[in-house]
Amino acid sequence: MSKMSTSELRSYQQICGKNGAMMVIACDQRGAMRSLLASDPQQQSAISEHELGLIKADITQYLASKASCVLVDPVCAVPQLVDNGIIARDTALLIGLDASGWDNSPEGYRLSRLVENVDARRVRELGATGGKIMVYLRSDQEAANRHNIDILRQCIEDFAREDLLLVVEFLTYKLDNETGEEYKEKVPSLIYGGTKICLECGAKVLKLPYPGSKQACADITKLAGDVPWAVLSAGVDHSTFLKQVADAMSEGASGVIAGRSLWKDCISLDRNATKSRLESLAVPRLNELQAVIEQHFHAPAHNQTQQVEHV
Repeated sequence: MSKMSTSELRSYQQICGKNGAMMVIACDQRGAMRSLLASDPQQQSAISEHELGLIKADITQYLASKASCVLVDPVCAVPQLVDNGIIARDTALLIGLDASGWDNSPEGYRLSRLVENVDARRVRELGATGGKIMVYLRSDQEAANRHNIDILRQCIEDFAREDLLLVVEFLTYKLDNETGEEYKEKVPSLIYGGTKICLECGAKVLKLPYPGSKQACADITKLAGDVPWAVLSAGVDHSTFLKQVADAMSEGASGVIAGRSLWKDCISLDRNATKSRLESLAVPRLNELQAVIEQHFHAPAHNQTQQVEHV
């Protein structure tokens, strides 16, 4: 297993709350965010990066300020979050490297893409605590993963050279020749297999889909060893996510990186409406999520953040 350096561990402590658990607000989405703002494809394409950036700024200011960290993209959100004084001084910042969407191979596999001209050095220049890379994996299809594993290794090696924290995420997906039921049955093994691939590539912190059950969460924790993992929300409804987080945290997960489950019902092109809904709906959801984490989290020694009281 790859262990964090002193610099990486310090960054990891900063993306965690006082209890040592990750509590990261994810708003690095672009395509998914547009689909929530408008149902018509033409209307979606008309939503500018500037408009998305304003929404991400509001999520950062009104929601992420009550968590430990915010995850944003380098296209719409930075450097203005820092330059305009929007992000709180004690809110950590992760910047995603993955471009929105994917390319399709002739065989129907998803080929991940990176945002151009954004590497570990650029992430550091933007004032971030660390980076995040997401790739698509089908651990049961070796040919599906070559391109994406190359990207994953490239990013991990780049961030290691810069001695900067990198959170590694993967998503799995249904193939065209599978039924929905066939794919659903494979999901736990696909998540386990994808986690194994990420660890073999040198991942030091993981952001993972919910693997399907408490036992599957325990299996992931055993596989990951000393590598901490956070569960992502994947846009499920809030009540469902709370149950998933309880399962994951009780079986050894180290926190949560959550986005749409918190704010998908809150965002609008009307900034006043967005602010109102974030405060009235998303913040109470975050409080409930933090309570579940607090109830179930038991910090390993290497994750614990020392608190010093000044008298």
